[in-house]
Amino acid sequence: MSLVSLAIRAQRALEKTSVFEGIAPLLLRLYLAPIMIQAGWTKLGSFENTVDWFASTEYGLGLPAPALLASLAIAAELLGGVFILIGLATRWASIPLMFTMLVAAFSVHWPNGWSAIADASSWLSDGTIMLNENVMSAPDKLAAAKSLLQEHGNYNWLTSSGKFVVLNNGIEFAMTYFFMLLSLFFTGGGKFTSVDHFLRKKFMFD
Repeated sequence: MSLVSLAIRAQRALEKTSVFEGIAPLLLRLYLAPIMIQAGWTKLGSFENTVDWFASTEYGLGLPAPALLASLAIAAELLGGVFILIGLATRWASIPLMFTMLVAAFSVHWPNGWSAIADASSWLSDGTIMLNENVMSAPDKLAAAKSLLQEHGNYNWLTSSGKFVVLNNGIEFAMTYFFMLLSLFFTGGGKFTSVDHFLRKKFMFD
């Protein structure tokens, strides 16, 4: 059997896996939905503080009509998260969520660079791509904090739930969620794994 024949057979076998193509968007949905729902639920649970943060020019976003915009963000995250979870109107639901992620990335996290966690060893912060002074000084600050806690606190108890880190609060998470939502925008909820698929099949939207 020639190499070409083997390649053709391998390609045909690979194409048969397309019956499972709905698994990838399903996994994206199952990952994203709880994050979006929790974000919306948290904002709703402290609505006054959320509105205050949207409005403040000193420590918040400084946006106009903060109550309206906060309500829209909550609706996008709560309702959009539920829709994405079950795969209903997935592409439509992803649009306001993508917009929300972009607003978060560029109005809140952008000044902090890419990294969510301050990792001075990362080429994303050490000057290879860009220099982030706050990240580069994080190890010294973390070492000082550990020293104080070890001397004056019960360090083993304090770290029993996990190690201390310095949060950089960069755009990493917001943009990762944006890219995942963008993928869902193009793929939809998924073949055989979403409400969208069965509605499309029933009403012959294609």
